[in-house]
Amino acid sequence: MIERTSSGLPVGEVIVTSDQREFWDGAANGRLVLPRCDRCGRVIWFPRHFCPECGSSAVTWFEASGRGTIYSYTVVRQGEGAYAGVTPFVIAYVELDEGPRVLTNLLGQPDSWSIGQSVRAVFDHGPGGGPPLLRFTPDRA
Repeated sequence: MIERTSSGLPVGEVIVTSDQREFWDGAANGRLVLPRCDRCGRVIWFPRHFCPECGSSAVTWFEASGRGTIYSYTVVRQGEGAYAGVTPFVIAYVELDEGPRVLTNLLGQPDSWSIGQSVRAVFDHGPGGGPPLLRFTPDRA
């Protein structure tokens, strides 16, 4: 079943696995917590307990800044199913200041974005009490 977040965008059920527990616990507390490989230094997205770069299982979780820049985006003007009633909306890759690129949504006016624009993380809470989703808004700092 798809629920709507407070932004109005649909969200499916989030299944929290043990590999991602630190990320979701941080999100519930308004913190962007990510793993970093102790061997090669790569910040890992999507959160997990091993490094996809070097294969090491030695990772340390840290609080990321929540800041980044828009790497790429598209404005969706025609959706299907649960997305039909919420257009237009923006899907984007945001490159975090710490390195990884995150597939996400940009919240705000769909035609106001530009590649390279600074953004900041927000956690978008849905009405069903599930985990908040990582999304981005303009960084006005």
